[in-house]
Amino acid sequence: MRPASPANNLFASRGNLQLHSGIAGPNVKACHERLMQDPFTGLPTRIAGRLLPGARERLCIQDDHRRRLEALARLGAAAAECGLRADSDRDLILLAGDEVSLLEGAGAEWAELGTAIRAVRAGLPLRALADFGFSEAEENPLEEANPRLRQIGVGVEAWAFASLGDGSVYKFYLPREPKRIGSEFGFRRGDETLLLAAARLGDYRALLEKLLIIHALGGMATEVAAVTPEGILVAKQAFGDPLAQGADMSRDLPAGLIEIPSRFLRADRDHPRLLFLDGRPFLVADLHARNFVRAGDGALRVIDLVAGPWPGSDTLADPLATQWLERVRADPCASALPDAPDEEL
Repeated sequence: MRPASPANNLFASRGNLQLHSGIAGPNVKACHERLMQDPFTGLPTRIAGRLLPGARERLCIQDDHRRRLEALARLGAAAAECGLRADSDRDLILLAGDEVSLLEGAGAEWAELGTAIRAVRAGLPLRALADFGFSEAEENPLEEANPRLRQIGVGVEAWAFASLGDGSVYKFYLPREPKRIGSEFGFRRGDETLLLAAARLGDYRALLEKLLIIHALGGMATEVAAVTPEGILVAKQAFGDPLAQGADMSRDLPAGLIEIPSRFLRADRDHPRLLFLDGRPFLVADLHARNFVRAGDGALRVIDLVAGPWPGSDTLADPLATQWLERVRADPCASALPDAPDEEL
C-alpha cells in the first residue's frame, strides 16, 4: 500500500497545543567549492554516479552527518523544554520550518524550538516522492515504473534505485511501523555469554547514526538527500558493482573494527565487531557480501550494516567487559583478559 502521510503526533503536556507537519524550504550550506547539483532535490551534492568524493569532500560529508544528528538531539531537548512530548523522533523529524513561528515570541524556549526545527530542516529537507519521479497517484509509488529511476534492489529496510541519468544510487528507507524505521541492535544478558545482541526496529536517530558509521568506516560515500512527508528517508550513495553472494568477507572488513571475544557478545548478524566513533563504542555487524560493492577505484566498500551503541556499564555492568573496553580503546589488539590471548578464552 502507498505510505500514509499522517499528521505529527507531537503535543503539549500543558494545554491543547497541536503541531501539524508541513513542507519547508531547505537551507543547506556548502562546505567545499567542488559541489554539484542533485537532479532530484536541486540541492548541492558531492556524489554523482561512480564518481568518488576526494578526501576533503568525504570529511565534509561526514561533518554533515554529525551536524544532522546534533540538530536532531537539539530539537528533542528544545521540544522537552517547551513541554512537548513526542511519541517518537518521527514526530520531530517531520516538523515544518515554520511550525511554531507564531509562538517564537512567547519566550526564549519557543524561539529556541523554532531555531532547532530549522536546523533539522537545513540538513534534512522535506521533499515529495514526486520530486524523485514517482507517481503519487499510485497505491504504492515505489512499485511502479519510474522514468528517472531504475529499481536495483529491495531489502528489509529500504528500496534501492539507480538514477537513469548518472547512475547514483538512491535508497528509500520506508517506515516499517508507524513510528519506526530501519534497524538497530538491542542487547540483553546471555547465559553462556555476557551479551546477546539482536537486530530490532530502529528510529531516525539510529538510521542517521548508521549512515554516519558507513561513511566513517571508509564505506561508499553516503549522503542524506531528503525525507518525505510520509516519513521515508532518502539516502544517496555512489554506484558500485555488487559482489558474488556468499563471498567470504572476514578478511576484507573495514579498518578500525575490533573483534569481540565470544565470552562478551554473540550477535544474530554476520561478523560482529566493535567500533569507536568519536570516542563512543558501537556494535557493528551484518557485514556480509551483499552489503559490500567494488567502487570505481577498485576498493571494496561497505554500503549497509546494522549498528547500535554498546550498552553502558550502568545497564549491563561487568567489570571484565568494562576493563576490556578500556584496553581496546587504547590498543585494539588487547585481549579479553590481561595477559591472556583471546583464543584461549
